[in-house]
Formats: sequence, C-alpha cells, structure tokens
Amino acid sequence: MKPLSTRSSVEPFHAMDVLAEATKRREAGYPVISMAVGQPSHPAPKAALEAARAALVHGRLGYTDALGTSSLRIAIAKHYRTRYGVEVDPQRVAVTTGSSAGFNLAFLALFDPGDCVAIARPGYPAYRNILAALGLTVVEVEADAESGFTLTPHSLEAAAAKAGKPLNGVLLASPANPTGTVTGKDGLKALADYCHDRGTAFISDEIYHGLTFAGEETTALAVTDEAVVINSFSKYYCMTGWRIGWMVLPETQVRAFERIAQSLYISPPELSQIAAEAALGAEAELDVYKASYAANRELLLKRLPEIGFSIASPMDGAFYAYADVSRFTNDSMDFARRMLAEINVAATPGLDFDPLEGHRAMRFSYAGAEADMAEAMDRIARWLT
Repeated sequence: MKPLSTRSSVEPFHAMDVLAEATKRREAGYPVISMAVGQPSHPAPKAALEAARAALVHGRLGYTDALGTSSLRIAIAKHYRTRYGVEVDPQRVAVTTGSSAGFNLAFLALFDPGDCVAIARPGYPAYRNILAALGLTVVEVEADAESGFTLTPHSLEAAAAKAGKPLNGVLLASPANPTGTVTGKDGLKALADYCHDRGTAFISDEIYHGLTFAGEETTALAVTDEAVVINSFSKYYCMTGWRIGWMVLPETQVRAFERIAQSLYISPPELSQIAAEAALGAEAELDVYKASYAANRELLLKRLPEIGFSIASPMDGAFYAYADVSRFTNDSMDFARRMLAEINVAATPGLDFDPLEGHRAMRFSYAGAEADMAEAMDRIARWLT
C-alpha cells in the first residue's frame, strides 16, 4: 500500500458518501463489509414483527395524534418506571418520526435564530448541521481526556466565555456517538444544575441507552424534570428503518412541541408505533443481540491497537470505536475512500465528527455480525502491513 501521510486534494468523502459508495460496490458484487453506520445487523424483535403483520392484515392504518397513540405513550412511561425507577406522566411523552424529528422539534421549539447551543466535539454531525441550517450558533466544546470525554460545567463556562455570549442550550449524548462516552448520574446532575441556574435549555440524547458496556447508564429524567430527553427504537431495538422514536418533555413545553409536530409531521407512522409498542417487551431477545456487540467490542479493543490504531476515547457504550489513525494518515477522508476501494471495508472519516482534529481519526461501527467484524480487522491488518 502506498503511504497515506499527506492531506489529499480530492473531494471530501463524508459518512453518507461512504454508505452510498459501499452500497454501489456491494450491488456490483464486491465483498463489502460496512463499519460505517450505526446499523444493527439484527432484525427487529419478533414481537414487533408479529404486531406489524397483524396490523397489516387488519389494514386500518392512518393518522394518529401528533404526539402518538395513547397506548404507546403509556408504554413508554411504564418503560421509565421499570428500567430506571422514574415516574413519567404519559402526557409528557411525544412519539416522533425517528429521533431526527425529535431534534428538529427541540431546536425549533426551544431556540430562536442566533441562539448559542453547545455540543461536544467530536460529536454527531447532524447536530451541527441541523442547528446551522436553522440559523443557530453552534458552540463546539472539546470533549477530551481532561473533561472525561464529555461536557462539564467548567468546559461549558469556558466555551461561553470564548463565544462572548451566554449559552441558550446544551446538548449532551450519553452514550455518545462517536466516542462511546457514558456520562454518569453525577455528571448529568452537574449539567442539569448548570443549565437550571442559567435558564439554559438542556437536551439529553439517550438513543444508545440499552447499549452500555461500562459505566453508569442514567437518564437525565433521574436528575431533573426540566430536560428534553430524546430516544429512539433504532439502535437497541434494531428498528432503524421503522423511523420511530420518542421524547420526554417538560410539562410546560408539551403544547409548543405538539403544535410544531402537527404542522411538520401530522403524526408518526401508525404501523411503526404498533411495532414499537410490542418491542418494549422484548428485552430478553434484545440482550442476546447486545451480547454480540459486546463480543465485537472486545475484538476491536484488542485488534485496533495491534493494527496500529490507538483508541481515542472510551468505548463504554453505543457500538463505535473512535480511533486515532495518525500513524498511517493525516487525511481520514482519503483514508476512508482508499480503504473501501482497495479492501472493501467501509468506515467513517473522523472529520464528520470533529472539523478540527478529525483528519487524524476514524470511526468504526461494530454493530455488524461477529464474523464480518473479524474479517474486517484481518483485511485492514493485511492492507497496512
């Protein structure tokens, strides 16, 4: 393999470009292994599929209330009681068309153009892109070893001082994408208190809950009633294509969110809501799937350093390894392009997650089949030898 030590002048190669090119190559007959997207290799739970089949036979699917069916909202509230010991009024639950709709609703309801919203860097690129598209000021706060790879009151205060204006919102993901960081109860409480004292909106992205391998998985609802919590059936529940998620809202915000949801989405898809309600009782099946991710995690923790990639952040949750690849390249986009073209392994360039330092990093998703993950590591090791 030719050295990859210089920045390339080729057109940037982003995550969705990786996915599109990987799909094209697979359709052309190439043996592609994708570690590019957070796409579980397992199907939706059996109970969800059975409920959806029965609903299709019945055939009477249509609009629901903008915030979802009452039965699903009640089931989600029960989920918080049984899993976290937290009481949630079902009226505070809003079912959404995937978590993506939840972020759109939150940003539109909580902020005005020009407002400052803090997110972690590295972090999920859609946060940055949606906020910017809505005319909001994105304040990217470095989440490094000093801060425990998460947001802290100290790092937020420093970021606000640098921005020269107060923060109107703080968005935290735990477990985080791409770093895998799990922020424990004390950390969440500190952030919630910081936001409460300053009148700052606090949004907690919890879409990878259920996929914690180390650390303390805590919902923000355990420390505050003022947070906007966003979750999804995509990851732990293996229902990415069903496009169904939910939010838990402060009581005072429910009507504002409902009015915006009515205008933008009418309602979440009823078929997906029916399947999602059934999925909430499938933890025994889903924890078997989680065990396969845990095995993949152990594989990557061992093989990536052996290959020469240092783990750049904790892999405590979600199903990603964020790795420093600077031993081989300082252009992660070109590295991703060449890795796919030459050995048919797809992974995501770090610049998607970190515009400043991501040229030296790659994100590897380990949500795939165990045999595929092992084969991908073998291919990369041979390629770089």
